[in-house]
Amino acid sequence: MGPLDGIRVIEIASLAPGPFGCMILSDLGADVLRVDRAELCGPDAAAPADALSRGRRSVGINLKAAEGISLLLSLAESADVLVEGFRPGVAERLGFGPGQCAARNPRLVYGRITGWGQDGSLAATAGHDIDYIAVSGALDPIGRAGERPVPPLNLIGDFGGGGMLLALGVLAALIERDRSGLGQVVDAAMVDGSALLTSFLYGLRAAGRWQDARGTNLLDGGAPFYDTYETADGGYVAVGALEPKFYAELLDGLGLSGASLPAQYDQSGWPVLRERFAATFAQRSRDEWAAAFAGSDACVAPVLGIAEAPGHPYNAVRGVFVDVGGLVQPAPAPRFGRSAAGLPQPPPRPGEDTDEVLAGLGRTRDEIADLRAMGIVG
Repeated sequence: MGPLDGIRVIEIASLAPGPFGCMILSDLGADVLRVDRAELCGPDAAAPADALSRGRRSVGINLKAAEGISLLLSLAESADVLVEGFRPGVAERLGFGPGQCAARNPRLVYGRITGWGQDGSLAATAGHDIDYIAVSGALDPIGRAGERPVPPLNLIGDFGGGGMLLALGVLAALIERDRSGLGQVVDAAMVDGSALLTSFLYGLRAAGRWQDARGTNLLDGGAPFYDTYETADGGYVAVGALEPKFYAELLDGLGLSGASLPAQYDQSGWPVLRERFAATFAQRSRDEWAAAFAGSDACVAPVLGIAEAPGHPYNAVRGVFVDVGGLVQPAPAPRFGRSAAGLPQPPPRPGEDTDEVLAGLGRTRDEIADLRAMGIVG
């Protein structure tokens, strides 16, 4: 089921961006086998309670042992994709780098997800999302005027510019393989991906429509008609009335359509507009404003918390969230007309499928028991 049905992916267990990219591939129907550390496996090992691990099978292999690497390379022989998130050179040193895998399977697409990429002066250094988006220029524009930049969680580097870009690169390499017959390395770097996400800012800046000072532009909270406002109950509403016709509906819904106000795009009057909007939104609760603007094109929406979002009527009817093994989480996306992948399976316990996977490689029950006794598998 799913558009990637029949694609086999080996995922070397890692954190955040790699699992997110592989979750996407699994959601779209790929058979994703996660290679967990052998020492983390066992009868008492619990399944991870996170959406990023859904839809997998799991095998426990000690990749620091030669026999463990041999098992991994045997798995790679019949795989379409292998994904790893080590620092540059680590996979080669362990014995399953791109060249070593290609020698066993020339058609293998080898996905590498790192912060800095596979080369360059920073490639071997540690970092996190906030560092990558700082250097890429994606962090600096985010924040209020006159204040320091605000980390946008780890959504831009780890997920949008990391895991999502990895999944896209893997899919592109699979399409190219149909023409060439060969796999290739996909070097997905979070510094590259987060920079790519800022592409539209470069166009606006070149056209003189973007100022470098944060919090002073149309889309960064500088415009009073594209911002959030506190309501009477301590909640918030989001306003995105950019176009004049939507702005007119905003004023009408706020009861300000006949008021003497500065023109929408007169920046000198933005402080006045913001003050009036803030005072007006403070008169009702968040949900009262949501009801008042329901069905309008004023582009006003309640700001929902993570716990609230699944219960919003629109999200519930559309099925934006699903229950997977008792954990409510975002549903797979995008949606397909003919080849829907269905509901993801819950995350596996580390090493849950080890015996089945090794049996598929021709290992007998006694051989598997010996490997487990030696700490090669979990």
